[in-house]
Amino acid sequence: METLVLGLLAETAVHPGCGRDAGIVDLPVSREGGSGIPVIFGSGVKGAFRDKIRRVGLSEEDRNRLFGKQDSAGALLFSDARLLLLPVRSLSAHARWATCPFLLERFVRDSRRAGCPVEATVPSVERGTALASGTGQIFLEERLYRITGMVPADIVSMLQRLVMHKETATRLESELLVLHNDDFAWFAQYGLPVNARNVLEEDTKTSKNLWYEETLPADSILYALVGERLSGAVTEFRSQVSASPYVQMGGNETVGQGWFSLAAFA
Repeated sequence: METLVLGLLAETAVHPGCGRDAGIVDLPVSREGGSGIPVIFGSGVKGAFRDKIRRVGLSEEDRNRLFGKQDSAGALLFSDARLLLLPVRSLSAHARWATCPFLLERFVRDSRRAGCPVEATVPSVERGTALASGTGQIFLEERLYRITGMVPADIVSMLQRLVMHKETATRLESELLVLHNDDFAWFAQYGLPVNARNVLEEDTKTSKNLWYEETLPADSILYALVGERLSGAVTEFRSQVSASPYVQMGGNETVGQGWFSLAAFA
């Protein structure tokens, strides 16, 4: 049985919502229960691709065969879309793609489980330091990190396979940055964009409903696994999406959010 590793590069901001919250942010992004890392759950991934397949003209019968229907499982299996690289603002350099050993190790494990293992050694990083191009120090948001070395070339090559655009994949070498797990957790928890949105009264344009909404920033990189219960389903899925390698996930699609470009390997 074939399994596909699907790279997802956010072309726009993404709001994988989890409903309302009683905190400062009214509409936070969905997060993994244990780690607090932002995630798009498998049901949302599956629904987004089912809608994409519908738009390219696949019949309802074939959609039900691939994706299933009530009381009947489909031929395809979808994992959660897991975060791998998070864009982080810098006061002293261009914005960087940040990751950490925990996310890299998990990606290596998931690739092995999918039957397409990658050859890469996950580096070790101390707190307050970073692996990145350049020397000296770098500010991420208001936090200072000491650069202690380069990101290993095999890690860069591994991540480049998840990006469809060649020019974007090339930038990874100079803009990738590996932090300690605990340092990265701060950015994943507190460093996401929070946008104010409003509903205005039609005649007076006064505020009727102001709320704050959290998003994953554009250029975030996630990945998901697509497997099969029936032989040939992944090949059929890949052929259906390859003609237009883009998909929209999460909320706010009418205001242009949620677009991903796709890169796949098996």
